[in-house]
Amino acid sequence: MGSLAGQVALITGAGRGIGREIAIGLAAEGMAVGLLGRTHDTLTETLKECFKRGSRGVAVTADVCRPGSVREAVRLVERDLGPIDLLVNNAGLVDRAEVPIWETDPNQWWQVIETNLRGPYNLLRCVLPGMVTRRRGRVVNLNSGFALRPDGNYTAYATSKGALLQLSDNMADSLAQHDIVVLDISPGAVATDMTAAMPMFQDMKAWGSIPYMVAVTVDAARGRFDGLHGRFIHAGRDDLSELVERAEEIRGTDARTLRLRPYKDGDPMA
Repeated sequence: MGSLAGQVALITGAGRGIGREIAIGLAAEGMAVGLLGRTHDTLTETLKECFKRGSRGVAVTADVCRPGSVREAVRLVERDLGPIDLLVNNAGLVDRAEVPIWETDPNQWWQVIETNLRGPYNLLRCVLPGMVTRRRGRVVNLNSGFALRPDGNYTAYATSKGALLQLSDNMADSLAQHDIVVLDISPGAVATDMTAAMPMFQDMKAWGSIPYMVAVTVDAARGRFDGLHGRFIHAGRDDLSELVERAEEIRGTDARTLRLRPYKDGDPMA
């Protein structure tokens, strides 16, 4: 796998949690980092840590749900750092309360959907044209195991993550024609401000490793998982070496995608 020195990464939600640590980890590998988030002070603190690793960087306050805000943020990052080689869609929200859908706050429910789905779309819409022109680039969407299993208490989060996985699946073929890789990676249950506030994790004793997720993202940036393009990786559970080794088989059987499966041979969906 090649060096990341001189390449440019754009990370959303970079002011805290996993996004902050991924930004610092990529900076330590020589990448220039564009940091996006809603809070200037936390972004500045992350940027200082990136500078300590010898990285170039820029912090831009932006709301990923607003296309104009995202467009201007991408323009500033590319103006100051150069073309974006890696996009990390990390910014996300979760349902505020563990309640069934008929008890949810409609505004907050939709805010989760917008942040977790419209946010990545807005970034993709602004970053992909340049990647397509240059015929190179990688996208890492921070996803979740909730994308693959139902949860009646987190309907907005689970729906948004399933939709994000479906988005990656739907654009994978067209991106492959331009040598661009997209991956959805779940970090597993790691201790962040967001997860710590979720009732289901209140008694959690064995959290996953944020440094491990950083290492996985660095490997993705280097191209280790390119053979799994368009597919889901569960960093908290998968044997990643096995996935890489069996990438051709996984592609051949169309595994690790979110598809409607036929009921039987005569099913009209087949």
